[in-house]
This record gives sequence, structure tokens and C-alpha cells, in this order.
Amino acid sequence: MPKPVGRELLRQIYELSKLGPTSANMTPMRVVFVTSKEGKERLKPALMPGNIEKTISAPVCAIVADDLRFYELLPRLFPQSPEFADYFSKPGQEEFAKAHAFRNSTLQGAYLIIAARALGLDTGPMSGFDNARVDADFFPDGRYKSNFLINIGYGDPAKLHPRNPRLEFDEACKIV
Repeated sequence: MPKPVGRELLRQIYELSKLGPTSANMTPMRVVFVTSKEGKERLKPALMPGNIEKTISAPVCAIVADDLRFYELLPRLFPQSPEFADYFSKPGQEEFAKAHAFRNSTLQGAYLIIAARALGLDTGPMSGFDNARVDADFFPDGRYKSNFLINIGYGDPAKLHPRNPRLEFDEACKIV
């Protein structure tokens, strides 16, 4: 039986992750922490076969989603320029808003991973799932769209793989 991850630890993960910077302090990330057997059963049909066992056995699977109307909160979150929200809410700006929601939610999801790791947890981010199924089940009103999933827990050292290679600086970066 895997060691549980309690509600207070999930709260700490979020409290740390929310401090990471985003464009104009946009905070489009919304998270559903799936911890119950029932919740995992709802998630299971949307998972690719290779992700089912990992997700079902993890104490938590976080659904990181984008709030497509994140801009409604910008006057509060970006008070130095409350009118900035108007760039996203005008007719015809739906794709512009969607791109910003996705980009900044992804950043926030990365901060969520770093926060979980800083608090001693292992994480398994994944995109091997059917977004439309997750959205239909967990976000039926259409305001939120799933971005990616993160399994969170205490990994079994016997099942953890060594860190895979990473690109060297000169392979991934250029200074101009």
C-alpha cells in the first residue's frame, strides 16, 4: 500500500507553486487532486494503457487544467493594470485568451511539480490520456480544459528508473 499524501500536503504544494511568476500574474491553472478510488475509476477510461497502473496506484493524480476565463480575475491579480483583462475578453479574442491560458497554466503546472519535489514527493507528469474524456467527466461546463496529469506520491525505489540523459547546454542553448 503506497504511503498516502494528505490534504494538508496538497495545500502546501499549491501554496508554494502559486508563488511562481506568470505573464501579468495570470493564474489560469486549476487543479483537481484525484485521491479517491471512485475518482481514479472515473479517470481510468481516459488513460492510455501504459499509464493506468501508475495512475491507479499513485496516492494522487493531479489534473492540471486551464481556466479559459482566467482574465475575469486579472483586475484583482494584476491591479496595476486592471484594464488588461479587456485584451482577452473582447469578441474574437478567444484563441488569444486560450493560448495565454495554456501557456501560463503549463508554467504553473511546472511550478506544482517543483513544489511537490521540494516537499519530498515524487512526480510523474504525463500527457498520455484523452483530454476530451477527462474534460467531459471532470469539467462538463467547458470552462476548464485539461492540460496534463501529474501522479504524485512517494515512489518505490525498486520501481524508479535512474534519471534519463539530458541535453548538454550547447545542444539546447545558444547565446547571441
